[in-house]
Amino acid sequence: MCMLRLLFVCSDLSSNQLSSLPLTGLESLTHLRLAGNDQLMESLPREDLPRVRLMELPYYFQCCAFISCERRGEGGGLWWEREEASHPTGRDSSSPADQDWEDFLLEFEDEPKPQRSVHCSPTPGPFRPCLHLLGSWMIRGGVWLIAAISLVSNSLVVLSVFLSPLSSVTPPKLLIGLLALVNGLMGVWSGWLAAVDAWTFGSFWRFGVKWDSSFPCRLSGFLCLFASQTGLFLLTAAALERCLWSGAAVCSDRPDGRSGCLLTPPAIRLSICICFLLGVTVSLPPVITGNTSTSFCLPLPSSASSSLAFAVSLVLIDSLCFLIMTLAYIRLYCRSNKAPPTSDEEVALTRHVAWLLFSDCLLYLPVASLSFSSLLRLPVAGPEVAKGILLLVAPLPACINPLLYLLFNPLAREELAALTAHTCTGVATKRQGAAGGEQLDLTCDDDDAEKQSCDSTQALVVFGGGREEEEGGGRGSRKMKTSEAFDALQH
Repeated sequence: MCMLRLLFVCSDLSSNQLSSLPLTGLESLTHLRLAGNDQLMESLPREDLPRVRLMELPYYFQCCAFISCERRGEGGGLWWEREEASHPTGRDSSSPADQDWEDFLLEFEDEPKPQRSVHCSPTPGPFRPCLHLLGSWMIRGGVWLIAAISLVSNSLVVLSVFLSPLSSVTPPKLLIGLLALVNGLMGVWSGWLAAVDAWTFGSFWRFGVKWDSSFPCRLSGFLCLFASQTGLFLLTAAALERCLWSGAAVCSDRPDGRSGCLLTPPAIRLSICICFLLGVTVSLPPVITGNTSTSFCLPLPSSASSSLAFAVSLVLIDSLCFLIMTLAYIRLYCRSNKAPPTSDEEVALTRHVAWLLFSDCLLYLPVASLSFSSLLRLPVAGPEVAKGILLLVAPLPACINPLLYLLFNPLAREELAALTAHTCTGVATKRQGAAGGEQLDLTCDDDDAEKQSCDSTQALVVFGGGREEEEGGGRGSRKMKTSEAFDALQH
């Protein structure tokens, strides 16, 4: 009988196709292994498993029901927010024999002892939270601020480049406008995460499984990767265009009259298409495979070979782009003394691309350090620091790039002023046209009324004159008749 009851203490149902788990009669379980049951997405109530001490569940968020009652640590934050390395396997430190003996003795107790700490794996953490997606209020406020600034400032850059009456869309301005359009997608991603955090505030663990496996999560991850990678490719194309433009300006001043042939509009359009195709190619694999190791829907380095290869490829591609841009601008500045004087617009655009290169390279350094430390398994930063870098530093170029163009480029201010004046003039013209039409209708009505009054007056005058003529004619005929009768009497 004792051995029969001991069989119900541990239950190993891992790597099955379970979609639900009836918990009736399993109150005596102390070990429960359900890893590998990907279709089991429902949460397990803690009340139905009062004696459980060790659990292996399919998803991170299912462990939140068993560790949410843990007290806060001395360093602040719930214990699941600590590094996962503190409990790498999620098992007790005691030997298996001691655990089995304790479980055996536990079966014969009428009343269970107060619930000991439950070791549940996979362990939730900052990248797989239980309560709040964004965690602290500092990160939450930063994400909202980045989303607002990115959407507003990039929209202003797009309007000034493509819709301003003073703006002529030259190749560098076309690249800057498309870069602003792509950076706006990063603001959309930040706003998307902020909206999900607000919607699931305080109970993210209830929606975590569905969110991680949903298409909106994959789409938001695609937007983030596409925006960051395509923006980097477009910035590389802009730096190369500035370098080639400088070379063409130097060559055009030579006696042989040779000029750069790489700055034709078809070449610029081809480079833009290549940038977008590369961005889509880099961003699609996580969407297709569903390889998102965080609740932010981004693929981070993990033990899987495919995830590790993808992370290494991203780091190498980004580093190569920054190296190409740096070499291009070094060559540009070496040629600057040989180039003939150019227009103020070209100089301002060259300086702006240089500022973009400098700021984005500085902001890429912490992201690259985090990526290399993750790849090399070096504990450079904790999970909370890595989360802050991912949510606040990585999307920061989407805010800095348009602000640099709007604040430090005089052409942008002139274009926005012209666009504002043109818009206000158009609105005023439409209002004046509408008011003029109403006034014209009123004038026409007044003219018609005056015409009718004049016609009626003329009709009255004509009618009155006719009566006077008739009366005058009658009086004349009577006078003639009277004079004729008097003459007849005289004769």
